[in-house]
Amino acid sequence: MEGKMKVAVMTDVMKMEFTQRDIPKPKPDEVLVKVEYVGVCGSDSHYFEAGAIGSYVVKPPFVLGHEAGGTVVEVGSEVKNLKVGDRVALEPGKICGKCEFCRTGKYNLCPDVQFFAMPPFDGVFQEYVAHEAGLCFKLPENVDMMEGALIEPLSVGMHAASQADAYLGQRAVVMGSGCIGLVSMMSLKARGVSEVYVVDIMQKRLDKALELGATAVINSKEEDPVAKIRELTGGMGPDVIIETAGAEITTVQAINMAKKGSTIVLVGYSASGKLTLPVSTILDNELTIKSVFRCRHIYPMAIDAVANGKLNLKGIVTDVFDFDDIQEGMEKSIYNKADVVKAVIKIS
Repeated sequence: MEGKMKVAVMTDVMKMEFTQRDIPKPKPDEVLVKVEYVGVCGSDSHYFEAGAIGSYVVKPPFVLGHEAGGTVVEVGSEVKNLKVGDRVALEPGKICGKCEFCRTGKYNLCPDVQFFAMPPFDGVFQEYVAHEAGLCFKLPENVDMMEGALIEPLSVGMHAASQADAYLGQRAVVMGSGCIGLVSMMSLKARGVSEVYVVDIMQKRLDKALELGATAVINSKEEDPVAKIRELTGGMGPDVIIETAGAEITTVQAINMAKKGSTIVLVGYSASGKLTLPVSTILDNELTIKSVFRCRHIYPMAIDAVANGKLNLKGIVTDVFDFDDIQEGMEKSIYNKADVVKAVIKIS
């Protein structure tokens, strides 16, 4: 396909502008996708606000966005699994396929991954993207394009629940009820976890957690979450805790409320990258600490879960912005976190 496309580029901290670029040409193993929806991730917001996450520094002009769904409009000469007109969810990381991690199935840890919107690789706040066909997953008819864009964060939540080895009959706590907290909560419920409690300081986010199936919620501005969870679990504590807030206080709370022998999964990134934790409590209670970096081998399972109505993925969305209003969407995602649980940009 020849022609130009509209691209939103970050030209400075807190500043988006539009430009025109050539529509990319797919390689033999790629497809050209007309992007329709892109979710605004916490990493997008952080890059937009601060210009960096740890050692990953944005060098403008830079394209943000990695949670994408769209329609195939052109296929490369070697592509067999997709055709023009297929609606797809895009897994955002191209891997080397040769390193130890790729060869052993832990491809999310590939050191040479080219991940959308991870500097220096541009993201998908643009009208078209060429992407490896093996990373584009066809959506069933009953899964719409907005849900397709949200398969990426859902896959992170499902990976967190998998890392926890959560199963039927357990009790769990999710620290934080932003997007990843909500999809983690729903993933735990889908695995049969009997009781899932959600902790946050923002009431609207907690209300959303209740709407989407949380057993109960705790506003930690108003009551001690450790004491309340102990009360709700008969003094025992939960079997599983997924920490998505990335704050020292919530991580310490998770350790202090955990049942002896339980598992804590760390998902959220701290602003500093450093936490001071009560290691003696971890040792005394023989807690298992695991972590999550993106996801692996989850997309087909996540799409199937949405298609079969096992979780309400669109229910996490509170705000949809037109592409032309992307500056407003990014700003609101940063400055109005109490109300904007999950924002999505409608590209076309």
